[in-house]
Amino acid sequence: MDPRIPRLHRKLASLPFQLQRSHSFGEEHHKYRLGPKLSQARIAAFEAEHRIELPTAYRQFLLHLGGTGAAPFYGLIALETCSLHTMDPRKPAGGPRGFSPARNRDEGDLFLRIIEMGCTDMCLLAITGPLTGRVLTGNAEGSWGPDVSSAADFLSWYERWLDHIHAGKDNRALELTSPQLRVTRADIAWRRHSENSP
Repeated sequence: MDPRIPRLHRKLASLPFQLQRSHSFGEEHHKYRLGPKLSQARIAAFEAEHRIELPTAYRQFLLHLGGTGAAPFYGLIALETCSLHTMDPRKPAGGPRGFSPARNRDEGDLFLRIIEMGCTDMCLLAITGPLTGRVLTGNAEGSWGPDVSSAADFLSWYERWLDHIHAGKDNRALELTSPQLRVTRADIAWRRHSENSP
């Protein structure tokens, strides 16, 4: 078992539900409680069905902490309802990129939708490619993002959330974006200006 698991368990246990404690939407849905842990067999069946291997930190979470519930936004969704996606091609202007349901493994890197954010916003875990194991947020239609967490893996990302809730911060304070991986609006405007300059 990952040595961070007992610490995460203690931190989560010290967060009894208090309505609007953090002003983070979704807390009334999961009330800072996790659903039952998943068995190795259940995880292996999901992996076999989708021909993927879940990142170790996320697998450890499912095995030793819980399979649904307490997490940023509306919380973790059941593994059986998680869906695989690919990142849409970069737009010509270098703007935000959306996500589409994965139809086959040859379409590109795979991302698993693991947390419910509402509407077409998505919280995903990279399953293959250079971002494997990292958490991303974005919009299915490419309205914004994607933003890549600077946390090295799911357990680090989850602990950051717990620490922020303890400190009274909301989901916007999660610092999901690594400065090295984010294209800002100013960057896009500068690129457009540069491309149109003689």
